Amino acid sequence: MSSKATGLAARRLAALVIGLGIWEALVRLRLVNPFYIPAPSKVAETLVTLFADGEIWTHIEATFSAALLGLALGVVVGAALGTAAALFPRLGEILDPAMTVLNAVPRIILAPLFVIWFGIGIASKVAVTFVLIAVLFFFAIYSGIKEVDQRLIDRVRTLGGGRAVLLREVYLPAVTAWGLSHLKIAVGFAFTGAVVGEFVASSRGLGYLLSFAQSTYNAALTLALLLVVIVFVFVLFSLAAALEKRLLRWR
Repeated sequence: MSSKATGLAARRLAALVIGLGIWEALVRLRLVNPFYIPAPSKVAETLVTLFADGEIWTHIEATFSAALLGLALGVVVGAALGTAAALFPRLGEILDPAMTVLNAVPRIILAPLFVIWFGIGIASKVAVTFVLIAVLFFFAIYSGIKEVDQRLIDRVRTLGGGRAVLLREVYLPAVTAWGLSHLKIAVGFAFTGAVVGEFVASSRGLGYLLSFAQSTYNAALTLALLLVVIVFVFVLFSLAAALEKRLLRWR
C-alpha cells in the first residue's frame, strides 16, 4: 500500500473515531435520548451478544443465500435478455418498453405479492432480489451493446465476421466494463431485496431480526443489525471492485 493510500486510510479512521467519540459523549451527557439513539458502546455490546450465542449465523446464512442466489440468477437472466434485445431489434422492441415499465415501478413493493405466490421461505426473497438485479443488468448490457461504435461493427462485417464473431470479439469485451461496474451496484441491491423480503414475512434472516427489533422498539439491536448488513455488503463490494480491476487490466 502506498503512503498516499495509507494516509487516506488513517484520515478516514481518525474521522470515524472522532465521530463515534462525539456520538458517545452526546448520549452520556444526555443531550441525545439513548432510547432513540443508543451510544456506540451499547450498539457494540449488542453486537457482541448477537455473535456470542452464535444464533445470528443462521440468520446471516439465510440472508446471504437469498441475496447471492437472486444476484446470480438476476445477472445471468438480465444479461441474456439485454444481449438478445440488443442483437435482435424485433425482440428489443418488446423487451425494452416492458423493462422500462418494470424499472419505473418501485420493485420492492412486489415483495408482499411474492410472499403470497411463493410463501415466506427463501423463494420469495430470491424472487425480490432477482427482479431487482435482472432489470439492472438488462439495461447495463443492452445499453453497453448499443454504445458500441457502429464503424467497428461495419468493419468486422466487411471482413466476413458474423453475429457470433461480433458477439465474441466486439460486444463481449465492450460490455464487460459495463457489467462489472454494475456488479458493484448489484451487490447492494441484492441485499436490499433479501432483507426487505425477510422484513415483509419470514421466519429467519437479518430482515426478520430487523422486523423483531422494530416491533420491540430496540434501537440498539436495529443499529447493530444494520451495521452487520453494511459490513457484509462492503466486503462483497470490495471483492467486486477487485474483480473488476483484475479483469479490466487489459484496458
